[in-house]
Amino acid sequence: MSIWQAIILAIVEGITEFLPVSSTGHMIIASSFMGISHLEFTKMFTVNIQFGAILSVVVLYWKRFFQSTDFYFKLFVAFLPAAVLGFLLNDLIDAMLENVVVVAISLLVGGIILVFIDRIANDTTGDREISYFDALKIGFFQCIAMIPGVSRSASTIIGGMLQGLSRKQAAEFSFFLAVPTMAAAGGYKLLKTYDTIQSEDIKILLLGNLVAFVVAMLAIRFFISFLTKYGFKVFGYYRIILGLVLLGLLASGYKLDIV
Repeated sequence: MSIWQAIILAIVEGITEFLPVSSTGHMIIASSFMGISHLEFTKMFTVNIQFGAILSVVVLYWKRFFQSTDFYFKLFVAFLPAAVLGFLLNDLIDAMLENVVVVAISLLVGGIILVFIDRIANDTTGDREISYFDALKIGFFQCIAMIPGVSRSASTIIGGMLQGLSRKQAAEFSFFLAVPTMAAAGGYKLLKTYDTIQSEDIKILLLGNLVAFVVAMLAIRFFISFLTKYGFKVFGYYRIILGLVLLGLLASGYKLDIV
């Protein structure tokens, strides 16, 4: 992986991490088009730079992280399902990270859901207290995003709205939940591949995290404003179009598999 390929992937990550379009799916697609070899470092890079993106949440919402211990306990409860299933299904998840067909189908199906979700889970006015049971259910929704192309933010925001949270409150809880989830995923992947990392890889990894952090800072502000005003429909149409384009390319014989 070259420096410029790493920067492009980090920009893609920063833009898409908090949008309901699947950052992992977009990085897999970008890797395919750029012909990036899917070595262990590449797999680790696409997971680990998400940590740079989620640091933007800590910076933008730092006051919320000093509210109360109850806030952390609820995040922990929401984090548990993904922690357990992620550990148990790690090899299966790694295998799916190499499959563009899975990404295309997930984008398409998820897009259809997003087009209609505003009718199913109407936006509410004002915030309410998130219970521990709410947090647990949102945590199970997050597990769906282990399938590449599903979108962690979409699944958790929808999970929150189905519990009666407003779009804004559900989106913010999704952002907060990303911090322990992606920190654990990135840390686990780093530990598994640490002995294979070269000095040049460390430079690429640090640069990728920095770029993802800066871009994500801008993306979060845009997304909260856009989601509050317009809902999910635009993102749903985008996912459907992208999914159909990918399936069309694959059906025509265009080589999109990661080498």
